[in-house]
Amino acid sequence: MSETSTPESPAAEPGAGAPPSAPALPGWKHVSSGKVRDVYAPAEVGPLAGQDVLLLVASDRISAYDHILSTPVPDKGKVLTALSVWWFEQLADIVPGHVVSLDVPAAVAGRAMICRRLQMYPVECVARGYLTGSGLAEYRSDGTVCGLPLPDGLTEASRLPEPIFTPAAKAELGAHDENVSFERVAEMVGPAAAEALRDTTLALYTRAADVARARGIILADTKFEFGQDPATGALTLGDEVLTPDSSRFWPADAWTPGRPTPSFDKQYVRDWLTSPASGWDRGSAAAPPALPDDVVQRTRQRYLEAYERLTGGPLDLSA
Repeated sequence: MSETSTPESPAAEPGAGAPPSAPALPGWKHVSSGKVRDVYAPAEVGPLAGQDVLLLVASDRISAYDHILSTPVPDKGKVLTALSVWWFEQLADIVPGHVVSLDVPAAVAGRAMICRRLQMYPVECVARGYLTGSGLAEYRSDGTVCGLPLPDGLTEASRLPEPIFTPAAKAELGAHDENVSFERVAEMVGPAAAEALRDTTLALYTRAADVARARGIILADTKFEFGQDPATGALTLGDEVLTPDSSRFWPADAWTPGRPTPSFDKQYVRDWLTSPASGWDRGSAAAPPALPDDVVQRTRQRYLEAYERLTGGPLDLSA
């Protein structure tokens, strides 16, 4: 198990798109920053001094193609936090979550949560119910996904006979996670822990896919991160949960096997960056350009729409 107890990697090296400086928050000490989140520990003097908790702040940063972009997407951090909190509540009977309190500093209200400090497993626990992305590329080459054989005749966006567990080894910020086999996970964390990660991941995916389906949304795939509660030893769900950043949500009425399906995420950003309009060469060492206003607004609306359709109501942005 990783000794790291924060759910995001340290800040990127220069050239990978390093995060901007995290805001100073009373009662908290900045620990690290990832592509989206800033992580804080209690200050030595303050109301939570000495407690084994962390403050996770979701910024409005957005990343694409291993770069943190210079243009934020307003309210994105609030969507990620509110949607994660909602899902933690929906899934609490399957596995406990790491959220302790939403009583956070006013400067980050609505985009932060106080969480238990966990000993994180060094595994991205991915569940797939549909064939797309890197899984489709491997299937076309070898007929497998993460070494798991799949039936012949599947295509882009095909629904799998049953959900599959396709883990990845966590990489440092700016690098790609590496897809690994279940056997490799067992070597990394031990057979019993590997089975618990697999079984819990698939149980969470099944529950979430059912919830989403009832709201006209397909959960194509998602990733979870787990840790061990050092006080109890219990497997605990951490990081973000079932957000557009960690999941591939498709509108059910737009799904057609054999064709790509639009998703509730940053696809507008990816599409613009790879279009002639951006003038950016993805293969170069240059940082991506600033995003135009229309791409920012359409991306923001997509995140808000995902929240509203899944939870059944609009997000309160007044905090």
